[in-house]
Amino acid sequence: MSVTEEFLTPEEEKEIVDAIVTAEKNTSGEIRVHIENHSEKPPLERAQEVFYQLGMETTVARNGVLFYVGVSDHTFAIIGDEGIDKVVEGDFWNSTKDLVISHFKEKKYKDGLVQGILKAGERLKSYFPYTDDDENELSNEISKS
Repeated sequence: MSVTEEFLTPEEEKEIVDAIVTAEKNTSGEIRVHIENHSEKPPLERAQEVFYQLGMETTVARNGVLFYVGVSDHTFAIIGDEGIDKVVEGDFWNSTKDLVISHFKEKKYKDGLVQGILKAGERLKSYFPYTDDDENELSNEISKS
């Protein structure tokens, strides 16, 4: 098993995907989680690369949010596309990151991601409510590299 496969159990991964589905039920926003073993780049820079590799900038309202985890590096970043970044309060990204990391420090990785995803979903709902013609524009599955 690779480090990324050992990071979460299949059951924990399912709970994270379920949290994404729950968070996206009330918003047109899109949430993704990406987990990788290691990157030479700083986590925020790497998260921005992954954001574009996953095509997250293609959402109609530019309201995608990426949770990036570097397992071996013990790094985490959360970034949002320009649509959501323009409207959330200035400390939103840091407060969400702090929430996730507080769980990570206790080795509760699934709990941290679930709590962060649900918080992001609530904020997305405020600015990008679900509409009847809303489509799931991006996969809810966890991506890995």
